[in-house]
Amino acid sequence: MAVEELQSIIKRCQILEEQDFKEEDFGLFQLAGQRCIEEGHIDQLLEIIQNEKNKVIIKNMGWNLIGPVVRCLLCKDKEDAKRKVCFLIFDLLVKLCNPKELLLGLLELIEEPSGKQISQSILLLLQPLQTVIQKLHNKAYSIGLALSTLWNQLSLLPVPYSKEQIQMDDYGLCQCCKALIEFTKPFVEEVIDNKENSLENEKLKDELLKFCFKSLKCPLLTAQFLEQSEEGGNDPFRYFASEIIGFLSAIGHPFPKMIFNHGRKKRTWNYLEFEEEEDKQLADSMASLAYLVFVQGIRIDQLPMVLSPLYLLQFNMGHIEVFLQRTEESVISKGLELLENSLLRIEDSSLLYQYLEIKSFLTVPQRKKSLAMLQLYINKLDSQGKYTLFRCLLNTSNHSGVEAFIIQNIKNQIDMSLKRTHNNKWFTGPQLVSLLDLVLFLPEGAETDLLQNSDRIMASLNLLRYLVIKDNENDNQTGLWTELGNIENNFLKPLHIGLNMSKAHYEAEIKNSQEAQKSKDLCSITVGGEEIPNMPPEMQLKVLHSALFTFDLIESVLARVEELIEIKTKSTSEENIGIK
Repeated sequence: MAVEELQSIIKRCQILEEQDFKEEDFGLFQLAGQRCIEEGHIDQLLEIIQNEKNKVIIKNMGWNLIGPVVRCLLCKDKEDAKRKVCFLIFDLLVKLCNPKELLLGLLELIEEPSGKQISQSILLLLQPLQTVIQKLHNKAYSIGLALSTLWNQLSLLPVPYSKEQIQMDDYGLCQCCKALIEFTKPFVEEVIDNKENSLENEKLKDELLKFCFKSLKCPLLTAQFLEQSEEGGNDPFRYFASEIIGFLSAIGHPFPKMIFNHGRKKRTWNYLEFEEEEDKQLADSMASLAYLVFVQGIRIDQLPMVLSPLYLLQFNMGHIEVFLQRTEESVISKGLELLENSLLRIEDSSLLYQYLEIKSFLTVPQRKKSLAMLQLYINKLDSQGKYTLFRCLLNTSNHSGVEAFIIQNIKNQIDMSLKRTHNNKWFTGPQLVSLLDLVLFLPEGAETDLLQNSDRIMASLNLLRYLVIKDNENDNQTGLWTELGNIENNFLKPLHIGLNMSKAHYEAEIKNSQEAQKSKDLCSITVGGEEIPNMPPEMQLKVLHSALFTFDLIESVLARVEELIEIKTKSTSEENIGIK
């Protein structure tokens, strides 16, 4: 029945001129053709399409069959023989139909699927889509529309992270990336081969550049790369990245010019339309490019070898900041890798303090993601740079653990300074006194939450103990002894009061918890300024005793520090009397 309907429509249209085809004819042709496929009359449909007498009809109406044919090909239940015939029909339709209509039809089919069907559809339609676009005159518009549609769909697919996920490629993203390179290559080659630089060629170049930069952001910003020792040349994302950067280098400016010019106030790129796109997207793309080149080593041989390590660090700091502003762990880790890669090129203590005047040189270290990386960064700064960074982090970190880490570094710098023949002015005398004002004090006096700030307080006490032992009152290289009165008033005395208050609070909480244990009731307790509700009494007691242990530890170190101060001041006083 469906075949007869289709033949009847075709017979009526055969006697009409092309311009006389009615909208009704298109609709009836599509419905009858679709029914032929659904009812299994695929061989008869192929014969109708192959018939030379129907060439004009198929050219104008055949694109309406693309949807039903593609759905048939994507349906795994179809017999192999029928699928084979469907492929023949599909190839013929691509060959015979109006390319403008085909382009829109194919892009609609690419946009339709979701989940794992996205990659299946793309892998099936990329080759026909390439063939159709190559037939069109307005190629720039067509390739721009196609690449944008493809990228939007690919960006919906989850990016595999582990080696196993990459090898399994459940959602087909890795296969699609490889196929997309093959799809794009002929158009890149066309731009390269066209020496006339016509307006159409410039537009095509624009569209390809946009796609390349979009690809640097997705999937390459979040994509993980296999270790080069284990990839065996089979890392799909490394291949994709290498080809995308190759395209950029081939159709954009020379590679060094392209990578180092982004971000300058006067850019030397000619692609103004692209430059006016959302800045954030381009910043992500350029950060991804920097990571691929400097950490993964992709196309790094195209860069001049005369670039200084300090220049590269300064260049990469903005990109590192972009990575660290993201929330995805995989992206943050790339920022830390790029920072490590940039810092390892530099000799210790050679990074001048003036670099901290650049915003990103101060903001990047404040991200509390890796103390090991922060230590590497500290090591590279000169003395004034270290001093400036320590002050900044003590003022802004609001994290007891990070502050303790910084205080330990201050102690190390003082120790090195005291061992030198010529003192380092940044970690002795007045400059150090100014820094100690930020270390040896309690943020909220006696009301400070000692448990929450215990790491910082212990580090501060240990630093003070070190200073008392190492610096004699008569020498006073660190300025400690002239500031002792302030230290006692701002730090030691409030700490005593705070310890007494905190211990009294927790001892009362222990008493309440013990009473609750007898009645077997659940109750809440306050630890470190936060209320912990509905905790079993035995667990409460463990938490409370642990807090008391911390206070005892602080009290023990505090007592030792005060004992050392007394011994030192008494000894100095006796020496002075002896001299008189």
